[in-house]
Amino acid sequence: MSFKRIILNETSYFGPGARSVIPEEIKRRGYSKVFVVTDKELVKHKVADAVLTLLSGASLPYEVYDNVKPNPTIANVQTGVAAFKASAADVIVAIGGGSPIDTAKAIGIIANNPEFSDVKSLEGVAPTKQKTVPIIAVPTTAGTASEVTINYVITDEDSVKKMVCVDPNDIPILAVVDPELMVSMPKGLTAATGLDALTHAIEGYLTKGAWEMSDMFEIKAMELIAKHLEKAVQEPANMEARSGMALAQYIAGMGFSNVGLGIVHSMAHPLGAFYDTPHGVANALLLPFVMEFNASACLEKYRDIARALGVKGTESMSPQEAADAAINEVKRMAVSIGIPKSLRDIQVKEEDLPKLAEAAFKDVCTPGNPKQVSVQDLLAIYRTAF
Repeated sequence: MSFKRIILNETSYFGPGARSVIPEEIKRRGYSKVFVVTDKELVKHKVADAVLTLLSGASLPYEVYDNVKPNPTIANVQTGVAAFKASAADVIVAIGGGSPIDTAKAIGIIANNPEFSDVKSLEGVAPTKQKTVPIIAVPTTAGTASEVTINYVITDEDSVKKMVCVDPNDIPILAVVDPELMVSMPKGLTAATGLDALTHAIEGYLTKGAWEMSDMFEIKAMELIAKHLEKAVQEPANMEARSGMALAQYIAGMGFSNVGLGIVHSMAHPLGAFYDTPHGVANALLLPFVMEFNASACLEKYRDIARALGVKGTESMSPQEAADAAINEVKRMAVSIGIPKSLRDIQVKEEDLPKLAEAAFKDVCTPGNPKQVSVQDLLAIYRTAF
């Protein structure tokens, strides 16, 4: 097809204190009861309270579902659907990183498309007929951009796989990107989610489906990440850095949600399924290894990446020199913010590498990679990263 498609969420708010609009938006849209999807850590550390107190203050009734794992499972979704139906709520507010927002998407889709209640049938491009229950997404991490994407990921524990679900009907109606809710992220989470956002930007820029509009988003996201990520890790209360990263991850999501990703994600998903590895950590660790593999397929784009990441003198470099500079800058950033350097460092077992490669090859993100890849190629990259 010669035409392109862009799907974004309906409305977004950005900046410190943006969460204050949530009660007004709920009432303006005519909703009467809120089903809050979050996780136990955000409840325990009172991050969710920053939104819950607003709902209480506006006399909006709500129920909280916090049974969400870091890599949400089919069981998390199914118990969430039952809780949503029992609540009689008419809007979902998802508070958290990608896990609560992804879970909320699955709950909302199944609630309005009950023929997909097994959850497994949502994998890939699901032929749902009805839009999700209205979702207001409130991210507390700067990485996944789930609030602006048509994707979500659920773990099938029986098959030991991560199911990537792609559905235009799942996109939230409202995104509230408030960096004040991200200040409590520990340094390790800030680092991993930040490199996750950079992975989205780089893969979205290199993927086969990339075009002028998505390129615009991804380049800007890289520039913002280069400017703000290290400071956000080193100075957690720096609101300028937090705001920059919150915006960067959203912009990256605007691009990759519409053009796809590549084998960094294909290879990260099995790590989450096999070892419960946090998605951001898996992406961050694998990114430079995959960049080295893909470089020969799109050398000139690597010059753009190097420039966006702040590398000086790119115009005088050869294509290979510019590619090497881009990869080295990603490696430098990863080291500077404490990302694990090898799969061994995150307790991956060497004997599992062939199974991981097989799973990665079958992943929905693999066809979007700029360079054709085989199971043996993926195994070789895993071995290098090991």
